[in-house]
Amino acid sequence: MTQTQRILVTGATGTVGRQVVAELLDRGHQVRALTRDAAKAAFPAGVEVVQGDLTEPDGLAPALKGITGLHLITFGGAAFSPLETGPRILHLARAAGVRRVTVLHGGGPTPLEDAVRADDGVDWTVLMPVEFMANALEWADGIVASGEVREPFVDRLSAMVHEGDIGAVAAVSLTEEGHGGQEYVITGPEVLTVGDKVKTIATAVGREIALVELTEEQALAQWRAAGLPEDVIGFLLEAYGNTPEVGRTVSGTVEKVTGRPARTFAQWAAEHTDAFTERS
Repeated sequence: MTQTQRILVTGATGTVGRQVVAELLDRGHQVRALTRDAAKAAFPAGVEVVQGDLTEPDGLAPALKGITGLHLITFGGAAFSPLETGPRILHLARAAGVRRVTVLHGGGPTPLEDAVRADDGVDWTVLMPVEFMANALEWADGIVASGEVREPFVDRLSAMVHEGDIGAVAAVSLTEEGHGGQEYVITGPEVLTVGDKVKTIATAVGREIALVELTEEQALAQWRAAGLPEDVIGFLLEAYGNTPEVGRTVSGTVEKVTGRPARTFAQWAAEHTDAFTERS
């Protein structure tokens, strides 16, 4: 059992940030959650909520007081633009006595991650998760409304990861020795097709769900109708049509770092049945 530590989690209201907060609490640590709008943030009892913005690092000094570990994201502000403030944030963190930093990889090179990797004053760990299981929530409306999932490239493979396991790897890296200078690719325990995922959700909710394969042209029309920007559409075409090996290969990182197996998509689906069930 590690000694109780106080950790500052930025991006704390996000899909991963909330899991980092929850995992740290479960492990008995003190958590300070940074958010741009503290009045609207809802966290479990015991979490200290502080207001701040990573685009304005000089205002972070009070939030860093007494902190031993810092979880960072690479984008900030209302527009979620790549952060250019990494060097200043890290300077303030070192001055406050922060010893460990995790950074959630943003899908490619970013100025903040570059700054973290170049900093030899803290033990840093880069977290590189593949596809989130939570992405399946995008299918919820279609499943509820028509009992179907409409997707292109249905045979694509994914070693998708439970977002709670990303939080677990972050929590260990922030509170235990031996993770400095590491780049952790974080995956689930199995490789799944779109069909596998749909069948798993169907089993969890106890109803049939049809999988409708779209052509690339149909997918483009669907994504544009949903208002997705062209750069996001381009990313999806590449990721789905030509999934890189890293995204379809089980890494074993979760068990290596946390000492327990990565959670399955069946576990995730069972936890989220309400999202795929008809609303009253």
